[in-house]
Amino acid sequence: MIKTYSNADAGKWDGFVRHAADATFCHLSGWMRVVERVWRHQSHSIYAEKNNRVVGVLPLFHVANSPFGAQFGSMLVSTPNAVYGGVIADDEDVRAELIDAAKSLAESLRVDYLELRDTREPPLPASGFHRQNLYAAFRRPITPDEDALMKSFPRDVRRMIRQGLKHGLSSQFGREDLLDDFYDVYAASVRRLGTPVFPKRLFAEFLREFAGVSDILVIRQGRRIAGAVMSFYFRGVVAPYYGGAYPEFHGAGVNNFMYWELMRSAALRGCSRFDFGRSKRGSGSYEFKRGWGMAETSLPYNFLLVRAGRMPNLNPMNPKFKLLIETWKRLPLSFTKLIGPIIVRHLP
Repeated sequence: MIKTYSNADAGKWDGFVRHAADATFCHLSGWMRVVERVWRHQSHSIYAEKNNRVVGVLPLFHVANSPFGAQFGSMLVSTPNAVYGGVIADDEDVRAELIDAAKSLAESLRVDYLELRDTREPPLPASGFHRQNLYAAFRRPITPDEDALMKSFPRDVRRMIRQGLKHGLSSQFGREDLLDDFYDVYAASVRRLGTPVFPKRLFAEFLREFAGVSDILVIRQGRRIAGAVMSFYFRGVVAPYYGGAYPEFHGAGVNNFMYWELMRSAALRGCSRFDFGRSKRGSGSYEFKRGWGMAETSLPYNFLLVRAGRMPNLNPMNPKFKLLIETWKRLPLSFTKLIGPIIVRHLP
């Protein structure tokens, strides 16, 4: 039986997610609560139940009334602000039922399209979906044996990590006490990429919702902030989700040193895998992650066109966005912090 999720169902929803083979941190009810609190998107999340036991989940949010026109449109998305989403189910029959229910929801809401941020390569059991292979994810095992971990990296990566040590970089872990430092680095980094920044409140809510399984790592050179990253921990996996570094520290190996410190620390606290998240193929971050020699996995996001006539193309490499991106890079940082959150609310 397919049921509509409510906050009263959080316990059994998370009980399923914490044990389901394909589940990710992004499927937890806490992620949905943050999306609702920060963005006010309406939840249409559903789950499947048999014999009073949850056997499948599908987080869904309606991202409506975009001011950017048909290029973005109205969306039913699994899952906003997340690398991963889509259906998690005990078997293919349950998966098909949840997908069919999502299709019906998308049609009744008259959205432009339904987006499922799937991680599975096999074709969807439901017809009518179009696949977009824009993103790749990178993962690797980690070990608390620091010598073995260091030796597992390519030579250039090891060299840049040692550059960080040579230049006196140091690390500090914290949470809300480091939020301001983190946000300044992150906002400056995404502005340089020509991307609108999320509001600081989003990160504050993540820290609040996931106390004990999230943190901030700040890298310093003396008293100067060089870089920072916010990470999440789930079932033995550490996932650096949001991060950045100031360009004047790139020569000191700040990025390599930062992720080395995160891997080293996470392994000591019991994590066995590192999830570098997604990057667009052909982007600078994609090439940086490839340089670590990690296993690359395609993220086959799937779209059902409801009112839209073609697939959305939100790729920053789309020539239509070139002028906007270049203009954004030149705006004052304080101004981008002010208007960026207004824009990204409609770009899940």
